[in-house]
Amino acid sequence: MNMKRTKVVDLINTSTPTEVLVKGWVRTFRSNRFIALNDGSSIENIQCVVDFETLEESVLKKITTGAAVSINGTLVESNGKGQKVEVQVSTIEILGESDPEKYPLQPKKHSLEFLREIAHLRPRTNLFGAVMRVRHTLAYAVHSYFNEKGFFYYNAPIVTGSDAEGAGEMFQVTNLDLKNVPKTEEGKVDFSQDFFSKATNLTVSGQLEAETAAMALGQVYTFGPTFRAENSNTSRHLAEFWMIEPEMAFVELAENMDVAEEFIKYIIKYALEHRKEDLEFLDKRLADEEKTKPAKDRGDMGLIEKLNFILENNFKRVSYTEAIDILKNSKPNKKKKFKYLIEEWGADLQSEHERFLVEKHFKCPVILFDYPAKIKAFYMRLNDDGKTVRAMDVLFPGIGEIVGGSQREERLDVLMAKMEELGVDKEELWWYIDTRKFGTAPHSGFGLGFERIIQFVTGMGNIRDVIPFPRTPQSADF
Repeated sequence: MNMKRTKVVDLINTSTPTEVLVKGWVRTFRSNRFIALNDGSSIENIQCVVDFETLEESVLKKITTGAAVSINGTLVESNGKGQKVEVQVSTIEILGESDPEKYPLQPKKHSLEFLREIAHLRPRTNLFGAVMRVRHTLAYAVHSYFNEKGFFYYNAPIVTGSDAEGAGEMFQVTNLDLKNVPKTEEGKVDFSQDFFSKATNLTVSGQLEAETAAMALGQVYTFGPTFRAENSNTSRHLAEFWMIEPEMAFVELAENMDVAEEFIKYIIKYALEHRKEDLEFLDKRLADEEKTKPAKDRGDMGLIEKLNFILENNFKRVSYTEAIDILKNSKPNKKKKFKYLIEEWGADLQSEHERFLVEKHFKCPVILFDYPAKIKAFYMRLNDDGKTVRAMDVLFPGIGEIVGGSQREERLDVLMAKMEELGVDKEELWWYIDTRKFGTAPHSGFGLGFERIIQFVTGMGNIRDVIPFPRTPQSADF
């Protein structure tokens, strides 16, 4: 009978001597004797000890960094440092050879820029293995939280005819022949000949569709890919990313803030409990990276310390108006240290302002609410003052805004006036308007960019390093 393979994650936690079959990729092979083997199940390698006198020379030569091997042997207590157990190898089979001259992941430190060029191999490094396992765990935690709270997972379309944000930065979807585009008599593109008989795009948000579901199922959430054709080559922007968007019927702004805070704390706590070794590795990596920076640029907290800081603090709730007063009278504003100076009410807050409020002023996560209507989307509920809307943003240390949400405008007349004022196409969104005609009710929701929270939890400085294959301006490799 064939022996069943045991994963490395299970081997390193076993102490009883036993016969094992382990398969994985060679990280290093030292002194023709010690193989560090990793199969992706853990950040830890298992040490496999070879008696080179019993192995054929031809097999020994093929045990190189990157090679895939299958090893039968005995798990025993290790006498060496760095591991509790090791495998005494009895037989070894080479499953896939790796040319040591050409394999790009040599056992040394590689730059993140270089690793982006080999995104198909980078999950084999300790760093990206850890990041991708944390990514999985956070995704699982998202579904777990909403399932426990009685939300229903709802799939919004990826191809859409509407621009949810009114931002206009969308990728067009077409199967027209771009070398011979059909035109109308007026000389415009004749979309009636396109696949969907109309102009369509990749979605920027599942929110509007989720609102329709909340009006039937009570509380729902979407969790899927979204796309922004924004020409931003920064460490915080991707053209393709994943969004988590809950929508809740009969919920107003205060409860919406409660859910956002509880949700974020739940998924961070879940990651701390289920990805301890990976987060400890990432914590050490960040600490080493911080040491290379000038003292003034170093962060105040370690990674795990920062995650616990989120869990241990209540999020401070502050109105936009109060925040503007604080910022206007702050030292960096008075001394013109801010890149964007705050001069008057109505200013759109930048990351530097949000981080000042969290890191310097309140020293805890902050939820800002009641923003000026002019700087927010058409679907946010207008307050009685006629100037502000029931919007809320959750601000985190080191990152600024991590969640954006609002109570939605459920009143048909106010929504129509707002759409008119902002030039939002009413015909395109007839189905959204319908939900305000038939049994409208107060409802709220928010959006969390999944990669933003992964960035925060892993301590990675660039958002391109928390998604398997980043899509950015001028770059869609792999």
